[in-house]
Amino acid sequence: MANAKLKTRLAPQDEYTHTPDAASNYNESMYFNVFDPAKKIGGWFRLGNRPNEGYAEMSVCLYLPGGRVAFMYGRPKIADNKAMNAGGMKIEVMEPFKRLRVTYEGNAVVLDRPAEMADPSQAFKSNPVLPCAVALDFEGVAPMFGGETVNADGTPLKIEAEKSFAKAHYEQHVAASGTFSVGDQRFDVSGFGLRDKSWGPRYWQAINWYRWCPMNFGRDFGMMLSIVAGETGEPRKGGMVLKDGRYDLVTDVAIESDWDDAWHQTALRATVATESGARYRVDGRVLSLIPLRNRRKTPDGRELVTRITEGFTEYRCDGKVGYGMSEYLDQIVDGRPTGAA
Repeated sequence: MANAKLKTRLAPQDEYTHTPDAASNYNESMYFNVFDPAKKIGGWFRLGNRPNEGYAEMSVCLYLPGGRVAFMYGRPKIADNKAMNAGGMKIEVMEPFKRLRVTYEGNAVVLDRPAEMADPSQAFKSNPVLPCAVALDFEGVAPMFGGETVNADGTPLKIEAEKSFAKAHYEQHVAASGTFSVGDQRFDVSGFGLRDKSWGPRYWQAINWYRWCPMNFGRDFGMMLSIVAGETGEPRKGGMVLKDGRYDLVTDVAIESDWDDAWHQTALRATVATESGARYRVDGRVLSLIPLRNRRKTPDGRELVTRITEGFTEYRCDGKVGYGMSEYLDQIVDGRPTGAA
């Protein structure tokens, strides 16, 4: 049952940047993905401003033919939170909730064996780094899902910054078209994906593990499945199913995964139940995967390591074939991801 003392709010203005909280780890990020179902290529793009720490987190990841991945990550310096524009990436809101544009001009390392990114330093030394450009126009094909949870009177919730991942978050299924190029190769892209935005204090180590699976089977059928586990208690399960222009909220989801020797997901099977009473079985096969990590030292000197495996995944549901991501975040303890039990 929903908490009557809380409500969710979302306004067109939230598509733009906010005045940062006082928390040193304030983060405002936007994320986009797109996959071309005909060419079986695609990518994802993220820019996260950390103005109180003086830098942004910028990531570009392109899934190329033959299983190759072009990737770049940076922490460019920023002076404020006035725009989403850093490290060669620029995100423009053309019309809130409806049209956005993502561009990137810079470089990318091209990996024939994306698993090498488990050791980023060596991966960049032993693989070619080529010029890379992205220009994509995104169109919302669904309602907005999420927003900022506040008290019933509209006042903000009190958040413990050290344990926060975000105070506000929303998502939307999208269509996208445009181009990206790597070296002398240029790719025209036309497909579907999902975008999200979040803001508020964030540490990647604030979550024990999660499974996040956005997918599209066309313009009018898609899903986002989410399981998030904290340090204690039962994992939170949620998401939505896009069908006929509306979101049917997920009430229960279970995900069973197959793993390789490095504990990277290779396939998954999901069962989904929704508010309308619909039931779905989804089968996923990972086509290409790159492992990423985030490290942070605690005040007492302990090093915390978070791994995020980004899998370009082919999905099957109700006789339809679609594409999207299987993004698995885990804290790594004794060499094993915490959510792999």
